[in-house]
Amino acid sequence: MRHVMERLRFLRASKPWVAFLTGRAILGPLPFFLIGFGAALLKFAIDRFFDLMAGQPWRMEDMLGPRLLETYLFQNFPLNLENKSLVFAQGICAAIFAYIGVVTLLARLRSARLSPYWVLIFFVPVVKWIFFGLLCVLPNRPSSAEVETEDEWETFDPFLWTPQSPLGSAILAILTVATAGVALIFFGTEYLQGYGYSLFIGIPFFLGFISTLIYNLREPRTLGSSFLVSQLTLGLVGGGLLLVRMEGIICLLMAAPLAFVLSILGGGIAHAIVATVRASRKRYQSLSVVALFLPGSMVLEHQANLPAPLLKVVSAVEINAPPSVVWRHVVTFSELPPPTEWVFRTGVAFPIRATIDGSGPGAIRRCEFSTGPFIEPITVWDEPRLLQFRVTSNPEPLQEWTPYREIHPPHLDGYLASRQGQFQLTALPGNRTRLEGTTWYQHHLWPVGYWQLWSDFIIHTIHNRVLHHIQQLSEASSR
Repeated sequence: MRHVMERLRFLRASKPWVAFLTGRAILGPLPFFLIGFGAALLKFAIDRFFDLMAGQPWRMEDMLGPRLLETYLFQNFPLNLENKSLVFAQGICAAIFAYIGVVTLLARLRSARLSPYWVLIFFVPVVKWIFFGLLCVLPNRPSSAEVETEDEWETFDPFLWTPQSPLGSAILAILTVATAGVALIFFGTEYLQGYGYSLFIGIPFFLGFISTLIYNLREPRTLGSSFLVSQLTLGLVGGGLLLVRMEGIICLLMAAPLAFVLSILGGGIAHAIVATVRASRKRYQSLSVVALFLPGSMVLEHQANLPAPLLKVVSAVEINAPPSVVWRHVVTFSELPPPTEWVFRTGVAFPIRATIDGSGPGAIRRCEFSTGPFIEPITVWDEPRLLQFRVTSNPEPLQEWTPYREIHPPHLDGYLASRQGQFQLTALPGNRTRLEGTTWYQHHLWPVGYWQLWSDFIIHTIHNRVLHHIQQLSEASSR
């Protein structure tokens, strides 16, 4: 027995990770955050794998609970011959992660000089996450007794595990931060159903900032290589979203310019911090707040439920035909030829034909698009000057380019919606007509100004396709 104890004491003194696993370590705020966040991501992936294997739906709420054997496993996996192996495997997995969580929490409580009995909060749903967040920012409070007997304790420092070489540091930074980025995007879009500032501004900045910090962890690197790491991280996140069927190519390309600029900005700021603050690991301990801020801001945005502004797009064309002739082809028009515009070849929905049931206010106009119909009840019928309508049903705005047969990200349902439209006809000299099409719409994507550049362009292209078709039909009828 004495030999065993002496052997354990030697291992604790020579290998910090052994001290950590045997409950004799102390842990600072940032190492606590990194270990906890990494373990949560790994547990997330394993749990979802088990759920998919069992054919059970997975919910983000499950991550907020303790996932104990009696409260989770037996509810999701009925004990039969098919599921017994999955129950056993996930039970073992849950026990391993519970052990890692308990020793990690104990190490952090010890460094913060808090009672070890606080470890029981690990098994309290929801509340434990708030407590973990506080521990990520609470500073170390070493006591004189700990300093005098420091040979009995080991400061567990995961930074010492990071590779010394630039290539190893780059691989570590890219893989860890890209994995965290995909997880945050999943949390924001699939669970919170939000496409706000945290998603399109916070996450790209976070990818560049944190990946550059990790890359420069052991020693300062060059600015060019730091920028390269931040962009490779961003690219890997895009590839990961394609791989797990969360996004299509077109939407990723639309977001790419904004994400590129913000990731460069985040990487540049992180590199400036590394270049000016030379104080070893301490410069990173307070920066764990950056990673904690992002999921918190996503939840706050979800609760705030920001109202989407009503936007307007106006397009016009002059037609060599009188208003009475143009009016007939505005109300209803025949099938359009196949589109030649490049934007429609990327999967963006395009108009095909328009029909109407009835006449005057209350008539129902139906504008068929490649992804489905717009249903448009007529509100103003002022022949041949003004046709105004509401939009009560919108089809999907596009069909995603994807390696899979079909994907359906949340932003295809109601995040870009037409609310009202009109055609205004103005008589011009020489028996000619100015035809003006207007669409009022909303989109729930932030920042509004950036995404409005894309949506205005797409709607204006749709307008032109319809207006020029009406122009051709009207001029042919007039001749």
